[in-house]
Formats: sequence, C-alpha cells, structure tokens
Amino acid sequence: MYSNNIYKAIKRALVFAFGIVVVTAMISGARAVERVPGPQYDNQGQLKRTDGWRQWVFIGAPLTPNALNDGKAAFPEFHNVYIEPKAFAQYVKTGEFPNGTMIAKELLSVGETVAVSGNGYFQGEFQGLEFAVKDTERFPDEPGGWTYYSFGHALPYTNVAKAFPTEACAACHQAAAAEDMVFIQYYPILGDAKPK
Repeated sequence: MYSNNIYKAIKRALVFAFGIVVVTAMISGARAVERVPGPQYDNQGQLKRTDGWRQWVFIGAPLTPNALNDGKAAFPEFHNVYIEPKAFAQYVKTGEFPNGTMIAKELLSVGETVAVSGNGYFQGEFQGLEFAVKDTERFPDEPGGWTYYSFGHALPYTNVAKAFPTEACAACHQAAAAEDMVFIQYYPILGDAKPK
C-alpha cells in the first residue's frame, strides 16, 4: 500500500514535469514566431538584409525567358518569391498586406533545358536577391508605402541595400499589379490564401 502511494506520487510528478516541458516548448515556439523581424535599417537608411528568406512562405517562381521573348526578355531569370511568414499569416486573416511586409525575390538563371522528365526550363545559378518592403511609416510618400531593394547580382549578397528610385520599380507595380503593388495575379498561392 505504501509503495503504491509512492508509485502514484512519482507518476503524478512525472506527468506534471512533462506538462511543464510541453507548455514551455509551446511558449518558446510562439515567442519565436512573434519575434520574426520586420524591416531593419542602418544609420544611413539602407535596408539590412534579413537572412532565412528561403525558409519563408514560397509563393511562386515566375519565368519570362529570352527563348519566349525574341531573346529580349526584360527579366529572363527565374524569380523564386517568398513572403515573410508573419505577414503571410496576416494576409490569410485579413486579405491585406500588413505594414512591415517583406517579400524576397531571388533570381536564378535558366539552366538546363533537358532533364530525365523531359524538356523544360530548369533553374541554374543564383543571380541576385531583391526585396520589396511595405513600410508606410518610414515611406509615407512612396506608392502604398512600398520600396524596392537589390542586394546584388552575385553571391555573396551585400548586407545592406539602398531603395531604388520610385520610377525604377514602383511605377510598374502601381500600373500593373493586381493588388496593393503586388502581382498577385501571378501567384496563385496568394490568391488562394486570400479570405473569400
């Protein structure tokens, strides 16, 4: 009887300890998601490159190759496009890109055109990294508060980047993007995620 009570007490203590471990892990995980950084700038106002963009939510890989554009495509590379997870979660809830949204576009050359699965266009070498950032507080005069940055066109990418002039990127986005300066018409993942 005495040993049975000890056994029950030990069992309760173990269950309690396990519960604490699980709850602590859940809280830590939640805090990690909450701490996903928004845009960060240096003292000169340049955007600091946020690492880990390849772990963000992948939304598409548009390609307008030279072979389909008389050898003169304006953007002949693959564009692997990712959105920061917290911004994506807000978009899923509200259907709007929140202030602080960061979208990364990594450029890759068109590589091989033949694979074991057949002929096609396959990604080649890394050719650049660009970010679009919505920051209406910092850039109230930019269309929609969006600014655009390039971290270079070869590895390793630079750590900071200056915003492009408005006419370099924003004008095209303003004229042709389906929603809030974003070409969601080319990203079915965003279209499907938007609340109906």
